[in-house]
Amino acid sequence: MAQQGGLKRSLGLWAIVALGLGYMTPTVLFDTFGIVTQQTNGVVPLAYLLALVVMIFTAISYGRMSKVFPTAGSSYTYAREAIHPRVGFMVGWAALLDYLLLPLVNALIIRLYMTSLFPAVPGWIWVVVFVAGVTAINAWSLNSTSRLNFVLVVFAVVLIAVFLVLAVVQLSRGMGDGTLLTTKPLFHSGIHATAVLTGATVVCFSFIGFDAITMYTEEARDRRHVPKAIIITLLIGGAIFLAAGYVAQAVFPTVAGFHQTDDTLPEMALLVGGRFFQILFVAAAFAATVASALASHASVSRLLHVMGRNRVLQPARLFAYVHPKRGTPVYATIAVGVVSLLAITPSLELVASMINFGALIAFTFVNLSVIGYFVFRRREHHTVKQIATNVLLPVVGTAMTGVLWSFLHRDALIVGLSWAAIGVVYAVVLSRITGRSVTDIDLGDHGADGDPGDSGDEEIAPELVTV
Repeated sequence: MAQQGGLKRSLGLWAIVALGLGYMTPTVLFDTFGIVTQQTNGVVPLAYLLALVVMIFTAISYGRMSKVFPTAGSSYTYAREAIHPRVGFMVGWAALLDYLLLPLVNALIIRLYMTSLFPAVPGWIWVVVFVAGVTAINAWSLNSTSRLNFVLVVFAVVLIAVFLVLAVVQLSRGMGDGTLLTTKPLFHSGIHATAVLTGATVVCFSFIGFDAITMYTEEARDRRHVPKAIIITLLIGGAIFLAAGYVAQAVFPTVAGFHQTDDTLPEMALLVGGRFFQILFVAAAFAATVASALASHASVSRLLHVMGRNRVLQPARLFAYVHPKRGTPVYATIAVGVVSLLAITPSLELVASMINFGALIAFTFVNLSVIGYFVFRRREHHTVKQIATNVLLPVVGTAMTGVLWSFLHRDALIVGLSWAAIGVVYAVVLSRITGRSVTDIDLGDHGADGDPGDSGDEEIAPELVTV
């Protein structure tokens, strides 16, 4: 086996932002518009606004922890270092349920798109071809992935802008509310807080992507770009969701006239722009799905790589391996592709319910990691500023995420707890076979450069790596 190399620092600020936006899939609003409209009684943008507020607090925590621990492990590394290695392992294991299944979801969506266009072709063929292509691009280089991702994201965003223009024209002609100057998309009679919060729980996962940016920390040309990219991605994505949600809700106050409410994107495009625009907009959704597949595949392979580098995923030599010339975690990337092949059989609803648990675990423990590191490790809780940034902000973020927990679907909770139980069994078996606990960690595990993960002006205290 070739000698293990390091991840290649090749990404600029906007390349990272584009990967985050690609992961978020901006067109997802139109796919879920019918479902969320029914859940919220016609206030989709209000649900997105509430979700955005929750995500902002969590994004701040991600940004702060990425400065302290500039490594590709994201929530896994933060919880491992700031709280305890056992906690970190379980957070990483739960996050795998989120990150590892997102590429599968994209492959599944592509299968649904292609079988609807070519019903005579078996669905498994599309899954194999698509997964093989995405895996090859990611294994070749992250630069290739980011460039293609950027083109696809720009195409999708441009078509969303065209949709908004066409929708405003239809409003001027009396469609929907008949005016853009209306408050009905945000509030009207018959709105219930519980219903809006339930809708916010659904749409908050449209924002998944800003957190995955931390997976590229070791490949950023300047590690300071990562916290900036997190906030920029969240704000751009949030602006797209809010603007598109507001205009779409003004044009379509209800979904009573839709034939298919589970995926309203094709009909919405047809009604505002006609058949030709419908073709273009479906193509934009396809492009956005491909971009999300590229970005999500790249990010989860980095998580597998770091967990292999820390020897908590076996065989560690395969997961930790980085191609000496390409600078990519080749075998981790291939492993994600293998899992994505499972998109041949499952339903979208089943997989989506499994993802939510892992995402909320990651969000919750990143906020708690801020408290664990700055309050309990560094004892920075004496001044008003320290209390505000190290206690108040992450506590609010945790509490808001807790609200989303209370509205999590029961099936997602059952699947998530079952996955966590498997993780416990795996950890026990791992320690029996290798004689090495998940709490063991090497001093060199913090970054590709061999530095111990710092905020730029000080090293991590020794006790953080010798638990």
